[in-house]
This record gives sequence, structure tokens and C-alpha cells, in this order.
Amino acid sequence: MTGQDPKFVKGAFAKIADRYVLTNHVLSMGTDILWRKKVGRMVRDWKPSRILDVATGTGDLALEMQKKCPDAKVLGTDFCPEMLAHATKGGVMETEVADAMNLRFEDGEFDVVTVAFGLRNMENWQEALTEMARVIKPGGHLLVLDFSLPRGVLKKPYGFYLNKVLPKIAGLLTGQREAYQYLAGSIGEFPSGEKMLGLFEKAGLTNCQWIPLSGGIASIYTGEALRK
Repeated sequence: MTGQDPKFVKGAFAKIADRYVLTNHVLSMGTDILWRKKVGRMVRDWKPSRILDVATGTGDLALEMQKKCPDAKVLGTDFCPEMLAHATKGGVMETEVADAMNLRFEDGEFDVVTVAFGLRNMENWQEALTEMARVIKPGGHLLVLDFSLPRGVLKKPYGFYLNKVLPKIAGLLTGQREAYQYLAGSIGEFPSGEKMLGLFEKAGLTNCQWIPLSGGIASIYTGEALRK
């Protein structure tokens, strides 16, 4: 299963880092905030002590988990230093520049690993999931939050918005229309629903679940590391 060109992705996100959070909130009409809050509640219910937020970007999800899980140690990693600088400035207590395709951590170091809107931009989706699953303790959880394509009546209007409207609005906000044309296209290529669950299972995860959000324009996927 293929993914994205890491050099292009790193350059694109470096260019939009300063206005990335604002643009996401505007484009989703604030819905992305509600999605992260839901993830925070789910992670809290797992009662983790160590959480790794991969591709943390500007740290929005890591900050939410710090609020929901005050007794847990949350580490945010990203391969783009420009994005990570915003996470640190925003209040993420522990950050580290790291490539999700080659994590430095030992097997089974974390109770929960999360990635929000980051897996889609990685070089190889299957290999990234396998690497993230490796650092989860037996019985621990992997959670992916990302955009997906709605089905039914929303499919065509959302496709028009995604490919025609979104890049124009984001281009005006950031001056980087090309980056958002890439992001829009990446959503269409990204596996969702049952296809994503299949990738989870190939990564060695069990009890895999798919939770569509807002009519399917985003999805949460979860899986458990095998107990030994």
C-alpha cells in the first residue's frame, strides 16, 4: 500500500505551519475541534499512562489529551520542525522531531499511540501502521483520526467542495494553494472504511473498529495490540 512523497509533504507543511491551525478551523467550520475532543474522551477511557501522538503537527490533539489525561505522559512527535515549534509554543509539554516511518522507541513502550490527519501524508501507510503498532504495549491501542470520503448523497457535493472550493479558500488564507490542492487530492487517494480496517489487521492489530464522523467526511479507526 503506497503513500505520499515525504520531501513534498515536509516542504508543504513547513510553508503552511504559521496558519495551519486557523485554516483547519475555518475549512471545517470548527468541526475538527469536536472530532479531537471525541478522541480525547476515547483515550481517557483507556486510562493510559504513556501516550505517543505521531505526526502531532501543531499539537492540537496532544493538547487535548493533556487536558483529558492529566496523569498521563504525552509525547508529540513530527518530522517537520516548523510544525513542531508551534506545538511546543502552544503548550505541548514534551515534543521530539521524529519520522513515523522509523521510530526510535523500543517495542511496547506506549499504552496508546495516536495520529490525527497525519497517516494520510506518510510515505507508506501500511509500513507506518506496522511501525506504530510495534511500539504499543500488548493490549494497548492505536487510534487514527483522518479525513475520509462520505457515501450516499454527500459524496458528490463533498467531492466538489474538496477539489474546487477548499484549495481556493485555503490558498487565500495561507498563500499556499498548491499545498492544499495536494491535501485535497490526498484525501481521495487515502483508504477509508473497510480498507483501512484491513491495513490495521495486516499491522497485527485486533478488535479493529471504524467510527464515521460528520456523515463520513472524517473517521476514527482503532485497534488493539495483541496480548501476549
